Amino acid sequence: MTLPKLESICLRFIWKQQPGVAIKPATEVEAVFSPAEQAKLVLVMTVEPGFGGQKFMEHMMPKVRALRNRFPDKDIEVDGGLGPATIDAAAKAGANAIVAGTAVFKSADPAAAMNELRKSVLKHGNGIDK
Repeated sequence: MTLPKLESICLRFIWKQQPGVAIKPATEVEAVFSPAEQAKLVLVMTVEPGFGGQKFMEHMMPKVRALRNRFPDKDIEVDGGLGPATIDAAAKAGANAIVAGTAVFKSADPAAAMNELRKSVLKHGNGIDK
C-alpha cells in the first residue's frame, strides 16, 4: 500500500518512538514537571481528548508558557482546536509542534492550511518572535 505523502511523514515521526508526556485540560501543569525531565516532547491538550472539532481552550496557554520556561529545549506540542484563528496564541505561548486535524482536513486547500499554521510556528514557536 502506498501512503499519501502527509501520512508517510506522520508515520516516520511516530516510528521514532521518542518518549513523551501529555496533560489534559484539568491536569495541573506541575504534575508533568518530573516526568517531562525524561521526555522528548510534552503535549498540552487544548480540548478534552476524544473527538475532533472542539473549540480551542486559550486558557491552556499559561501551561504551555510554563513548560516552555521550564524546558526551553524540549518540544512543546498543543493539540485541539488549532487553526488560523488560534495558532498564533499557541505559538507565542511557546508551542513549537502542533496537531491540527479539522483545520487542515476540512479545508478547501489542506496544503495552504498547513503552510499557514507552519508559518506561525516558525515565526513564534518557542515563544520567541523572530
